Amino acid sequence: MARDTQKVRTTDIELQDRLVAINRVTKVTKGGRTFSFSAIIVVGNGDGIVGCGLGKAGEMSVAMSKGIEAAKKNLVKIPVLKGTIPHEQVAKFGGAQVLLKPATHGTGVKAGGAMRAVLESVGIHDILAKSKGSSNPHNLVKATMAALLELRDAYTVARQRNIPLEKVFKG
Repeated sequence: MARDTQKVRTTDIELQDRLVAINRVTKVTKGGRTFSFSAIIVVGNGDGIVGCGLGKAGEMSVAMSKGIEAAKKNLVKIPVLKGTIPHEQVAKFGGAQVLLKPATHGTGVKAGGAMRAVLESVGIHDILAKSKGSSNPHNLVKATMAALLELRDAYTVARQRNIPLEKVFKG
């Protein structure tokens, strides 16, 4: 059940980009080997806004800049509550499955490579995360983004159910 994603414009936002993975692809032809690169990039402002993108090109630097531009087009707002997430969430993309659990202050980001880049770009400081299944960075980034997009804070739940905020915690 996907929530109504809140697209964000890049104006007036200072974004930091993180390189998650670079893949070199070799195509063998009659004339020899042709190399091309693909780069997965995550951009975020560290305050609840994040996006991911894939760039492909013949040179690594061009692939990275294409990935940054693609990530800036996919920016979304994620609810971050006191440096962690509001509730536990599981998501799957391809062969990768991720589990995200909120953690108390001081725990840190307990997550592996591709997941860590996404979670730190969002601005989450305390979280427990587990990757199950595939360790493919492409699928892990997309599964982590899917899990983050499913998150809802108490204000959103109250607004969607047309009930006061106090009733959300009683039910």
